[in-house]
Amino acid sequence: MRGIFKIALKLLVNDRGKFAALVVGITFAIFLIVQLTSIFSGILAKASSTVINTGSRLWVIDPSVQNPLNTIPLPDYVLDAVRSVKGVEYAVPLYSGIGLVKLNSGAYQPATVLGLDDTSLLGRPELIQGHIEDIYSNNAFIVVKDQEYAKLGNPPIGTTFEINDHRGVIVGIGHVPEGSLFGIPTLYTTYSRAIQYLPNTRFTIAYVLVKPKSEAAIAGIIDNVAKIGYRALTDREFEREISNYYKYQTGVGTNIMMMTFIGFLVGLSISGQTFYTFVLENLEKFGALKAIGAKNSELVSMILFQALFSSMVGYGLGVGLSALLIATGKRFVPNYTADIGFWNLALAFVLVLLIAGVSCLVAVRKVIRVQPFEIFRG
Repeated sequence: MRGIFKIALKLLVNDRGKFAALVVGITFAIFLIVQLTSIFSGILAKASSTVINTGSRLWVIDPSVQNPLNTIPLPDYVLDAVRSVKGVEYAVPLYSGIGLVKLNSGAYQPATVLGLDDTSLLGRPELIQGHIEDIYSNNAFIVVKDQEYAKLGNPPIGTTFEINDHRGVIVGIGHVPEGSLFGIPTLYTTYSRAIQYLPNTRFTIAYVLVKPKSEAAIAGIIDNVAKIGYRALTDREFEREISNYYKYQTGVGTNIMMMTFIGFLVGLSISGQTFYTFVLENLEKFGALKAIGAKNSELVSMILFQALFSSMVGYGLGVGLSALLIATGKRFVPNYTADIGFWNLALAFVLVLLIAGVSCLVAVRKVIRVQPFEIFRG
């Protein structure tokens, strides 16, 4: 079989035009598939940025929440009830709201304001400038240095601003793993200051953040929270609910799926037509091999090898180009969102195998039916 594969490779690469067209078609399809799914993966990660950046193991939310990103404020007694549940090491409130920031230039900019528990500061960002203790100073806020940082005028420590007619001062600059999805800068302050500065409803707790005493205690905590009429979710479950919301309750998941399918069809049509034309042009060579004793199984193996080789070359080039574009975009485009993960590459690999399999189906039938006497009769 080794000799058969060598002949198959020579037949394939010697026709440089057809080989190049075949590889380019598959490369373009894989590039589209990986790029689109990576963008969707990046969107899902940014949508869960509050969960990822805060780092709490358990989240208590109102059971009526339909969109995990729009919270229903929790009554104060929920916090006390959760703290009394067996297995809870501690539970703290988290405030989440939108404030209108007036910059020194006179411009206005909405910002997400997260109010951290005054005692524990659970969920605080990693500081790259300043000291976390300064958050207790008068009018103190910590700004997140992400893609949206420039919308606040790239404020250094000591910058003053107004937020809902209250004075604010930047006392620290932080870094978080994930930026926001909707292009809004993020400010951190204490819980007491957040509910004082921003207009609120009767209840002010957006989430109750819970640290269990052990992983084994999580199931019991979730059951006990359910008994008082609320939901407790692990961080993974909360991220999954947010992902499911974007996948199934918005147009984002459907549109990305359709565009990915279109990319698959583009690669399939180009590679299928090109590969079939390649086989037709080399039909006499396959007939000659059959005349000198090659079996149908060996000829089928040649075609499968050619299709697989071309697909793997196109797969590698497509993934490489997509990775290069994502790296370039993240470096030079402020709001670019894309993440390549294992599932992106696995999906692209499965689809490229489908492209290879479908492309050689018709070609295999053509080669099997060819008769040596038809070749030499001409």
